[in-house]
Amino acid sequence: MKSPYLGLRGNRLVNFMIYTVVLPAYILLGYNNACLGGLVNLTSFLQTFPRIDTVTTKGGVEAENARIQGTVVALYTVGCMLGALTCFKLGDILGRIKTIALGSIGTIIGSILLSSSFSLGQLIVGRLVLGFAFGCISSTVPVWQAESSPAHHRGALVVLEGAFASIGLSISQWIELGMFFVDDSSSWRFPLAVPIITAIWMLIFLPILPDSPRWLVKHGRIEEAKALMAILEDLPEDDEKVAEDIRKMELSLAETGKGSFAALLTNKEDRLLNRTLVAMFSTFSQQINGIGVIGFYTETIFSQYVGVDNIVARVLSGSIYLWQLLCCFITFYTIDRVGRRFLMMIGVIGMGTMFIIVAGTVSAAATNKACGIVAGVCVFLIATFFGVGALGINYLYGTEVAPLAYRVPIYALTTATLWAFNFLVVEVTPTGFTTIGYKFFIVFAVINLCLLLPIIYFFLPETMNRTLEDMDAVFLTAKSPLDVVKVARTMPSVTLQTMEELEKGHETTKDATV
Repeated sequence: MKSPYLGLRGNRLVNFMIYTVVLPAYILLGYNNACLGGLVNLTSFLQTFPRIDTVTTKGGVEAENARIQGTVVALYTVGCMLGALTCFKLGDILGRIKTIALGSIGTIIGSILLSSSFSLGQLIVGRLVLGFAFGCISSTVPVWQAESSPAHHRGALVVLEGAFASIGLSISQWIELGMFFVDDSSSWRFPLAVPIITAIWMLIFLPILPDSPRWLVKHGRIEEAKALMAILEDLPEDDEKVAEDIRKMELSLAETGKGSFAALLTNKEDRLLNRTLVAMFSTFSQQINGIGVIGFYTETIFSQYVGVDNIVARVLSGSIYLWQLLCCFITFYTIDRVGRRFLMMIGVIGMGTMFIIVAGTVSAAATNKACGIVAGVCVFLIATFFGVGALGINYLYGTEVAPLAYRVPIYALTTATLWAFNFLVVEVTPTGFTTIGYKFFIVFAVINLCLLLPIIYFFLPETMNRTLEDMDAVFLTAKSPLDVVKVARTMPSVTLQTMEELEKGHETTKDATV
């Protein structure tokens, strides 16, 4: 009989999944986020869509066009949020592979609409369709990857998603720099069509890749899950470890039930509300830490305060994303050694400190060129700390704290949170700089040091080297949200016997309540 998945097993199969689906999906994340924002000032683009022209207009017309432009750019984020929320149920019904395929098809449709646009209405519809499609992808790929990766390598593997997003951001910047010198409509139509290539690549390989073994268990396909788990762990199907892993998944499912939205708002023995809020915080913190502000303000810092021309400023802006990509590899080699919490705390401490320095140096840069240069260096350091402590970890963390029965709905909420606060930062940033100028950087210093750091320290448990089922035991054992961190630090890795004892104890508690 022909071997499934091209005969690949263990790490070779996991790596194949990364290069054929995870890599292109997260390149799309970075690319789509950055693409349109860099095209809206091109002459050909403004000739086609004069209602969003803020370059050649003045006064009230400019203000009105700016509002329309901001809305058109932000509609992609709204679409992403709606797509993620749709996967609340759809992702569990269709499975991980089919949901990603659906998002890939939607990406092709949205990109065709955008790249062939001749009216503002078509551009708006294209942004919404592309956003909805990628919302499905971004809420499903991390779950699929985490559920299919071994615990001791899961952190490093999923952190690669952050690196891939940086590749996408960088590709977008360099393509747009090249198109800056092109006069006709291909200067913006080609960049908007690029995601079609990536989506087709994913669709070619998705049919030959496995779904998540945990999804198979949830749908009662135990024998298929056992066979797949043996392949992923490169063990014989009758190996004891395979049987134990499958049994842990079954117990996890029995412990938390089949899953409903109402249950996510409760905080009984399984601490579902606690786990949902922790997962949502992971992506909330990634957007609210100020990295989007740096993306918005980078060229201004380099051109106005460092004193380079516009082309060099664009090159430096693109270089930030390449640098951020390199920083991701620090996390890749350390996340399964020093843990998630340590890196997240280093990230927010570093970003908060750099924002304070940027605020101080930018305020004096008009009269002191050295301050402008320091501000430029600090921008790269902010990207460094973001790459180390936030870019990839936050996609991983939400999947690690969610129980099997609720993993897709919780991560759908987590992804929707990401897009909601991405939208908020995009909308608020121009007004923030217009009204309070450099002091806007101080806002994000306070957010990092006074909000994000204490929450990470007191409420986010360490998940390093723990199976996804281990985290069920951690939350079941904890007595309060403040107790979770301590339990995660002291509890040994759970065995099948431990999970069975916790299950019996939970059943006894429920019977006593009844």
